[in-house]
Amino acid sequence: MVGALLAAVLGAVCLAGCSSTGGKRAEDRAKQAAANGSAVNTPHWTFAMVTHSGAGDTFWDIVQSGAKQAADKDNIKFLYSNSDQANEQSQLVQAAIDQHVDGLIVTLAKPDAMKAVVLKAEKAGIPVITINSGSQESKEFGTLGHIGQDETIAGRAVGDELNKRGKKHALCVLHEQGNVGHEQRCAGAKATFSGTMDNLYVDGTNMPDVQSSVQAKLQADKSIDSVVTLGAPFAATAVKAKAQAGSSAEVDTFDLNAQVAASLKAGAIGFAVDQQPYLQGYEAIDLLWLYRYNGDTLGGGQPVLTGPQIVTKDDAEALLSYTKRGTR
Repeated sequence: MVGALLAAVLGAVCLAGCSSTGGKRAEDRAKQAAANGSAVNTPHWTFAMVTHSGAGDTFWDIVQSGAKQAADKDNIKFLYSNSDQANEQSQLVQAAIDQHVDGLIVTLAKPDAMKAVVLKAEKAGIPVITINSGSQESKEFGTLGHIGQDETIAGRAVGDELNKRGKKHALCVLHEQGNVGHEQRCAGAKATFSGTMDNLYVDGTNMPDVQSSVQAKLQADKSIDSVVTLGAPFAATAVKAKAQAGSSAEVDTFDLNAQVAASLKAGAIGFAVDQQPYLQGYEAIDLLWLYRYNGDTLGGGQPVLTGPQIVTKDDAEALLSYTKRGTR
């Protein structure tokens, strides 16, 4: 597995992982801009993004869509690779260092495994920006900055929203053990929620297991009136588990995709927390470009926050138009 991923990061620009229609439109716009003489006239740099994404996670398709479109605009060759195994993610970062990329974007879901290789990149003179996870560790590791949402703040917003909805007993479903961001989300929600919140750990790589675990919990405890999932793909599974359990619990979720937007509109999901993944990918490329081109940094040593934004049924119609083009 690692060999194939290393070959991808060493050999080609990422295309397969990106949203196909969004990437095609971006490519067409970039070609048109070049034909019109409006493309940027700057050095042709190479930036690599290495994330902790597992296979098939639609969230990261949106991140890549933003990054790819910014790269087309900024005259950047964009490389993407990923692994949900921390040691493999670290090896992919090392591969990018060995390729002498001009900028590096990484996630720090499991920061202990990433610290040494991030410091190695910086020592090699490669500017590093972190996105999505690890905002606290990012500063400690000496990166240029972090783009994403503060997971504790996002969790606290969820607890507040559950209180507004009158919920009394919530289930927080963690689908990746060891992910510090996931722990922070549930802990933040628990801190502000006036009711009871239980954590349920599931194997996020096995959706039937996720469904059966949530279903069993709802069947065993009828007092649970809210299920909070930590990723958009898991929300639909929780809705199925709720139906099978005969539960009246509301399903809420972190993150957004087209299915979640449709479910918000239909009332199958109560609310979602949007951290704007398109913006995370787009701004990471732009900020690396600005640093290479003009020595600019953003945030003043603090994370550049892209969320949280609580979205509900009232927002669903507009969100559907964005999700159809792969940007939300």
